[in-house]
Amino acid sequence: MQEFNAFVGVDVSKAELVAAFHDQAGCRSIPNDAGAISAWLHKLPDGAALAMESTGRYHQLLATLARAAGLQVFVLNARDVYFYAKALGARAKTDRVDAHVIARYLAEQHKHLHPWQAPSAVLAQVQCLLGQRWTAVTKRAALHQSLQGCDAAIASQVQALDLAFNALLKAIDARIATLFEDDAHLGAQRALLQSIVGVGPQSSALLASVLEQVSFGSGDALVAYSGLDPRACDSGKSRGRRRLSKRGQPALRRQMYLAAMSACHTKAFEGTYKALRQRGLKTTEALVVLARKLLRIAFAVWRTGKPFDPQRIPQSLDNKP
Repeated sequence: MQEFNAFVGVDVSKAELVAAFHDQAGCRSIPNDAGAISAWLHKLPDGAALAMESTGRYHQLLATLARAAGLQVFVLNARDVYFYAKALGARAKTDRVDAHVIARYLAEQHKHLHPWQAPSAVLAQVQCLLGQRWTAVTKRAALHQSLQGCDAAIASQVQALDLAFNALLKAIDARIATLFEDDAHLGAQRALLQSIVGVGPQSSALLASVLEQVSFGSGDALVAYSGLDPRACDSGKSRGRRRLSKRGQPALRRQMYLAAMSACHTKAFEGTYKALRQRGLKTTEALVVLARKLLRIAFAVWRTGKPFDPQRIPQSLDNKP
């Protein structure tokens, strides 16, 4: 485990970075542009570790430049930092307060965190497109909900909007497919993932982007990353209801749930699904369990480089909803 002599927390916004050192008063503001960030990074002490929250695209420039400068970089789950701040009893939320909270979190938790690694140019493009696709999907769903039962006078415009969304998603999917085809390694790995029953083009692209970026130690680690892992809520002899942690990417959870919906009707997984239902699990619970099984299979296929073989599906079932 690498030892650090300084812990720096950075609150990132579109135009500005606010940086703070752990156990030091004061903050520094830096414009969120390459020149200013590079100049500031070169002034940091050797052996410093730097952390920031994941903010979509605004943190990516800082993370990339800091990693190129030789610093150990950590991109934190914003939800973890939020609850950590509440546990500290933070009485305010400002950029300066957030920077100090991030620095303290890094100092206390760095041994349990995974350093961020810069993706390849192709993978970065794929991840950006996948993020944009998820935004388009969620916005379309929200519009569908809000425009239900709209006036007949605007029905044609609503239909045209839906067609425009479909065209956008089709264009994004085509671009993602081209990027995978142009990269021999990623293309081959995506093809392996698509050998899994139920895993289609969208699921395989998302899984490939995750598995290529993060080195998971086991299939269970991938399940936990997705947020499909059951969260215990026990006290003494009381065993509370299990709920999903939902700590990972919503897009990954959605795609794996859809993959499970597809797989449950196939010869390879129909028996598994029916057995789960016979145990008393509801439809959604059984599909979540099957989604977890697909994630573990995806990890095994990725790690071994061998296509999915239905004959090798483990017979033991995870029955935790």
